[in-house]
Amino acid sequence: MDQSRARSALKGTRFSHFCWVLETGSTNADLLDAARRGESEQVLATDFQSAGRGRLGRPWSAGPGASVLCSMLIRPDGTFDNPHLATAAVGLAAAEAVEALTGRRVGIKWPNDLVAGTSDAPDDRKLAGILAEAVIGSEGIEAVVVGIGLNANWPEIPEELSAAATAINHLVGAPVDRTDLVIELVRRVGEHLDALKVDGGAERLHAAIAERSATLGRRVRVELPDGEIIGLATGFTVEGALVVDVDGATTVVSVGDITHLRPLS
Repeated sequence: MDQSRARSALKGTRFSHFCWVLETGSTNADLLDAARRGESEQVLATDFQSAGRGRLGRPWSAGPGASVLCSMLIRPDGTFDNPHLATAAVGLAAAEAVEALTGRRVGIKWPNDLVAGTSDAPDDRKLAGILAEAVIGSEGIEAVVVGIGLNANWPEIPEELSAAATAINHLVGAPVDRTDLVIELVRRVGEHLDALKVDGGAERLHAAIAERSATLGRRVRVELPDGEIIGLATGFTVEGALVVDVDGATTVVSVGDITHLRPLS
């Protein structure tokens, strides 16, 4: 990662405060500490996380230099009151960044993954995971830290993961410049967050995500704390929940693990 080039490219943007370190425990944990100290918006990237974690606290790791690993400290500044919008902005920006640099259109799987295909051209191999964590104060959300692990240049995909995960270089047949990727990602996150200040900004963000969705229009199985449901994913609520048609009845899913199912024959 070329820290100097990234800082130069991001100068004057919302996330001009950019730092890269060779190794850390967790970029999310580091920026949560920074948020509690009252620090301003910033980005922290690393080549390796020794204590990376994903959704629901699941451990997550990648080999040094194989992925884009970064977190963004976001101050709501009156633009949103739901951490989902920060997560959505990062997911959309990541999908756009991959396409801008490689020409490959990738999809957004609800609630917080990037996968190799979209609903129109399904390929559910995971490309990235996103984790958002909020710092709550006496008056509500003081900060949101959104971390992403984006598989960039993996020398090989382990056999046991070949059906479930992939990396950009395996999708397009060539390595991607990780510095260019993080610059494109961070710049676009700032643009999407700033767009939320304009009336209708959240609706436009959701519409852009729907266009890149790998989930909408597909049969899904949703694992819930008290069981599971199977139905057709039909849309999103303004809060980012998934709307599922279960035998003609609408179910709104705010939290849950989903599996994309094959169409009924």
